[in-house]
Amino acid sequence: MPNGSLWYCVNVKNITVSLDDETYRRARVIAADRGTSVSALVKGFLAAIASGEDTAERLKREERALRESIATFRASDRLSRDDVHARGV
Repeated sequence: MPNGSLWYCVNVKNITVSLDDETYRRARVIAADRGTSVSALVKGFLAAIASGEDTAERLKREERALRESIATFRASDRLSRDDVHARGV
Protein backbone atom coordinates (compact mmCIF):
# COMPACT_ATOMS: atom_id res chain seq x y z
CA MET A 1 0.00 0.00 0.00
CA PRO A 2 1.67 3.22 -1.11
CA ASN A 3 2.07 5.82 1.64
CA GLY A 4 -0.09 3.77 4.01
CA SER A 5 -3.20 4.42 1.90
CA LEU A 6 -6.05 1.97 1.92
CA TRP A 7 -7.25 0.69 -1.41
CA TYR A 8 -10.66 -0.77 -1.96
CA CYS A 9 -12.96 -1.55 -4.85
CA VAL A 10 -16.69 -1.06 -4.95
CA ASN A 11 -18.93 -2.08 -7.81
CA VAL A 12 -21.17 0.80 -8.81
CA LYS A 13 -23.74 1.30 -11.54
CA ASN A 14 -23.77 4.31 -13.80
CA ILE A 15 -27.07 5.79 -14.97
CA THR A 16 -27.96 8.48 -17.46
CA VAL A 17 -30.51 11.11 -16.54
CA SER A 18 -31.93 13.58 -19.04
CA LEU A 19 -32.84 17.06 -17.78
CA ASP A 20 -33.93 20.26 -19.42
CA ASP A 21 -31.34 23.06 -19.34
CA GLU A 22 -33.06 25.09 -16.61
CA THR A 23 -33.42 22.13 -14.23
CA TYR A 24 -29.77 21.20 -14.77
CA ARG A 25 -28.64 24.80 -14.21
CA ARG A 26 -30.60 25.04 -10.96
CA ALA A 27 -29.29 21.67 -9.79
CA ARG A 28 -25.70 22.81 -10.44
CA VAL A 29 -26.30 25.99 -8.41
CA ILE A 30 -27.79 24.02 -5.51
CA ALA A 31 -24.95 21.50 -5.64
CA ALA A 32 -22.37 24.31 -5.61
CA ASP A 33 -24.12 25.96 -2.64
CA ARG A 34 -23.91 22.65 -0.77
CA GLY A 35 -20.30 22.05 -1.79
CA THR A 36 -21.11 18.90 -3.74
CA SER A 37 -21.92 17.73 -7.25
CA VAL A 38 -25.14 17.14 -9.15
CA SER A 39 -24.19 13.46 -9.24
CA ALA A 40 -23.90 13.39 -5.42
CA LEU A 41 -27.31 15.09 -5.09
CA VAL A 42 -28.92 12.48 -7.34
CA LYS A 43 -27.12 9.67 -5.49
CA GLY A 44 -28.37 10.99 -2.13
CA PHE A 45 -31.90 11.34 -3.44
CA LEU A 46 -31.97 7.82 -4.83
CA ALA A 47 -30.37 6.37 -1.69
CA ALA A 48 -33.07 8.03 0.44
CA ILE A 49 -35.81 6.58 -1.76
CA ALA A 50 -34.19 3.15 -1.73
CA SER A 51 -33.94 3.20 2.06
CA GLY A 52 -37.73 3.43 2.25
CA GLU A 53 -37.57 6.54 4.45
CA ASP A 54 -40.32 8.99 3.58
CA THR A 55 -40.28 12.71 4.36
CA ALA A 56 -42.07 12.32 7.70
CA GLU A 57 -39.64 9.61 8.83
CA ARG A 58 -36.65 11.72 7.74
CA LEU A 59 -37.95 14.74 9.64
CA LYS A 60 -38.52 12.64 12.77
CA ARG A 61 -34.98 11.24 12.51
CA GLU A 62 -33.52 14.72 12.04
CA GLU A 63 -35.55 16.04 14.98
CA ARG A 64 -34.28 13.22 17.23
CA ALA A 65 -30.70 13.97 16.20
CA LEU A 66 -31.20 17.68 16.89
CA ARG A 67 -32.74 17.04 20.30
CA GLU A 68 -29.86 14.70 21.19
CA SER A 69 -27.36 17.38 20.20
CA ILE A 70 -28.81 19.89 22.71
CA ALA A 71 -26.59 19.41 25.75
CA THR A 72 -28.31 21.75 28.19
CA PHE A 73 -31.37 23.92 28.22
CA ARG A 74 -32.41 26.15 31.07
CA ALA A 75 -35.49 28.32 31.43
CA SER A 76 -33.14 31.18 32.34
CA ASP A 77 -31.75 30.97 28.77
CA ARG A 78 -35.03 32.36 27.49
CA LEU A 79 -35.30 35.90 26.16
CA SER A 80 -37.12 38.45 28.23
CA ARG A 81 -40.58 39.52 27.13
CA ASP A 82 -39.20 42.92 26.10
CA ASP A 83 -36.46 41.29 23.99
CA VAL A 84 -38.94 38.98 22.28
CA HIS A 85 -41.22 41.87 21.37
CA ALA A 86 -38.50 44.40 20.54
CA ARG A 87 -39.01 45.84 17.09
CA GLY A 88 -36.05 46.95 15.00
CA VAL A 89 -36.57 50.48 13.85
